[in-house]
Amino acid sequence: MSEQIKLTAELRADKGKGASRRLRRLENKVPAVIYGGQQEPQALSLKDNELINAMRNEAFFSQVIELSVDGKEEPVVVRDMQRHPATEKVAHIDFLRIDANVSINVSVPLHFINEESCVGVKISGGTLTHNLTEVEVSCLPDALPEFIEVDMQDLEAGSSVHLSDLVIPEGVTIVALSFGEDRDIPVASVTARKGGGKDEGDESADDGEAAADGEAEE
Repeated sequence: MSEQIKLTAELRADKGKGASRRLRRLENKVPAVIYGGQQEPQALSLKDNELINAMRNEAFFSQVIELSVDGKEEPVVVRDMQRHPATEKVAHIDFLRIDANVSINVSVPLHFINEESCVGVKISGGTLTHNLTEVEVSCLPDALPEFIEVDMQDLEAGSSVHLSDLVIPEGVTIVALSFGEDRDIPVASVTARKGGGKDEGDESADDGEAAADGEAEE
């Protein structure tokens, strides 16, 4: 598990688009909001450099963050983020307060392992495709996985790993599967090579044998 991600925020009184622009341009801060639980939403601001540093951690978007608001620590998860269309800088971020006893839905990254030794690619010459890079799960905050591994070792050409094939921790459910079997979509696939599976060496050998048979008949 990665270290606990921590952020510091300040309450802000000024609201609106004009106030947010001034905050970003003049103070190098990012406007934010925290909501949820039994409390009212609160407008916040965060230091841009601190946020950028925290976002370098893959777990930033899928794990519980310790957010200190004017000295009061609150567990939160990232619920939404807007970026500037030209610069890609964070323009606004939303945090959701969480309760240790209430399940939350979070998108968790997928880590694909043993791709270099995948049977369908190494032996059969197939092409490996990632259909998903993350999956939405539901669980209590303490059970939230940092990531889910997808073992590609035994995947044969023409086969797929589906959501139902994923090995997930106890107490965690995949949200899509709760809507029915038709939502059990592929996570990764190995497409069989065109041409029936023979490699060039096999084809050359077959051509050689055919030529030899023809000469013998003459």
